[in-house]
Formats: sequence, structure tokens, C-alpha cells
Amino acid sequence: MNIFNGIKACREAKANGADIALFPEMWSSGYTFPHNKEWLEQNSISLNSKYVKQFSEISLKLNMAIAITLLEKHEPKPRNTVCLFDRHGKLVYCYSKVHICDFGEDDDEGVLDAGENFYVEELDTKEGLIKVGSMICYDREYPESARILMLKGAEIILVPNDCGSMQPRIRALSTRAYENMVAVAMANPNGDNAGCSCAFSPICWDRNGECVDNTVLLADDETEGIFYAEFDMEAIRDYRRREMLGNTFRKVEAYSQLLSKEIKEPFIRPGQNELLKQSNFLN
Repeated sequence: MNIFNGIKACREAKANGADIALFPEMWSSGYTFPHNKEWLEQNSISLNSKYVKQFSEISLKLNMAIAITLLEKHEPKPRNTVCLFDRHGKLVYCYSKVHICDFGEDDDEGVLDAGENFYVEELDTKEGLIKVGSMICYDREYPESARILMLKGAEIILVPNDCGSMQPRIRALSTRAYENMVAVAMANPNGDNAGCSCAFSPICWDRNGECVDNTVLLADDETEGIFYAEFDMEAIRDYRRREMLGNTFRKVEAYSQLLSKEIKEPFIRPGQNELLKQSNFLN
């Protein structure tokens, strides 16, 4: 059913002129993670599965890029993944969520493996090549996620999402666009205190130095549907060439502590250091 609904949505998006279709987080199974090995084995899917191949095929057929999400089969545990196909059906990248939600109780992502890196690749569009990367949901809460994507050259960041309490998160995405001078698009399932799919331009000042609203799209929480955002890449690139954020005047010599693995109060949580050790983030 998810394949059928997803392909139907892609066809509708293409009919309305879309260049890229972005799905919410975990489209293949829904954002649910029972602590049940049998369920995980049955619901995780490989990158060469029919599910993934069908979206590759439809991207070629529609001449439209598609960022499809899935619970990826992976050892020793599944991963939360987005695969981006270009308009020729070619796989551009598969990114797995780095900041998995492995801090909760029975409904958290502790049953998953975290991704290990962020990727930026060139996406062939009808308007030319665009450098694109992704972060997934909770990745958004950490400025480093968008920052590393910017440093790797991203012009647009695609954000599959599935969560509620969206107001601070919407503001965070606007800030990620502003501070990194990148366009950001986020897709989130609708629902009470959820939804709010959005897109933000990095352009926050006009050529006269006057502040402008960088909101391109902001849906409400309850409306179900396909939402459209249009980025003016020529204007964005011009803005990136002349404004002073992103990687222009960073003082990297003052940032060494960002690479420290030490965690101090008030940020220590139960089991945190043990979890980090298991993830090979601590020696």
C-alpha cells in the first residue's frame, strides 16, 4: 500500500511540475520500532528490494528525482535511510540517520544502527546540476548536521521527518538555512501537533540590506496532501556569492572543543556513556 500511495503521489507531483519528490521519514513501514527481532526482520528491506527498485523506475519514467525513505536491512541492526534517485533513475546517495533517537524507552530507535557520515552529491535536474544532501528528523536538532553538509558543498538539504511539537523545529530549520546559506526542505506526516512540512530559502536580506522572510512553504499540522516549494537557484547562488555566512568568516581555530568526546553535567543522561562506547564514539 505504501508503494502504491507513494507512486501515486509522485505522479501527481510530476503533473504539477515538481523536480524532486521528498517523502517523510520511514515511508516503507511508518515510524515504528517494536523491540521485536522478528518484526524488524520482516519489515526491514534491502537496497535492492522491489520497493527501492520501483522508485528508481518511476523516477526514470517521470523524469523526476525522488527521495524515498525506508527501514533499511542492515547488520547487525536495521537503519533509518533515505535514498535519492535522480530523474534518470540513478541512485545519487543513500544516507542513514546519524542522530538516531536511542535515548528513550520501548518506542525509541535503540533497535537501529546509526549512520556514520553525511553525504553531498550533484543532482542532475532540468535546471542543471544542484548539490544536494540530507539529514533525517533528529539530525536537525544538531547544528553540526547542516554545517557539515554545507562544508561539503550542499546547496539544498532534504529533510525526511516524522515527529510532533514542530514549532521550535520549524524555527531551527529556518535557522539552519540562514546560518549555512543553504535551501532546506522538510516533509513531515500530518497530525495533531505534527505536520508543518516546510521549506526555507537562505535569503534573509535583499540587495538593499532589508530583512526578508525566508519562508518558502509552511503547511499546517492537520492537512494531508502534497506540498510544493520552489527555490530560485540563481538567486540563491547569487546570495551565497555575496553574503557573509556559511563558510565565509568562520574562526575554526576557536572550535577545537567541538571534536571533544567528553560530556559534562548538565548533559549527562542515564546510560549515555555506555551507549556511546557501544557506538564506537568513545575509546
